[in-house]
Amino acid sequence: MNKIVKDALLLTLITLVSGCALGLVHEVTAAPIQAANEAATAAAYQEVFPDAESFNEIEIDTAAAETVKATYADDDIEAVVEALDGSGSVLGYVLTITSHAGYGGDITFSIGVTNEGVLNGYSITDISETAGLGMKAKEEKFSSQFNGVTFDSDDSYLEVTKVDPSGSIEAISGATITSKAVTYGVDAGLMYFRTVLQ
Repeated sequence: MNKIVKDALLLTLITLVSGCALGLVHEVTAAPIQAANEAATAAAYQEVFPDAESFNEIEIDTAAAETVKATYADDDIEAVVEALDGSGSVLGYVLTITSHAGYGGDITFSIGVTNEGVLNGYSITDISETAGLGMKAKEEKFSSQFNGVTFDSDDSYLEVTKVDPSGSIEAISGATITSKAVTYGVDAGLMYFRTVLQ
């Protein structure tokens, strides 16, 4: 019986020390992780709106976000910011979207859309797709297809195709799921833009 009590006390002590060590590590790393995330977000905003001098976060219209969710069930509008020039005039908007349809999990990225409805492209801030396949969504060969896209009507959106990409987005070879996750996430952001911001 005495050995059982001794073992229980030893396990309790080990657990207590481990818990304190984990808490300390969390306290030490929380601020640098948050700073790194904020820096990545700022870099993504600047990448999709290089002409902007500053960015101003605005409140998400929850009714519009729910309307988008009804059409694009796998996508969430996470943040909306105004892209401002040096005089404070709005050049357009940056929308941050999380797609839950990625092959390897969630994909979070920001898109830039000018006041005229021209897509400035996207910048991925969080992705865990397959190396050499889905991770190609971060490469220029795929992402450049989104730069400068304009739309003929309010019901025109991007589609993914494996062949004949004219007017559509050519899928990454071997990563159609990732291609669709990003493309339809962009579409969700454009739908929100058209509903609220244009």
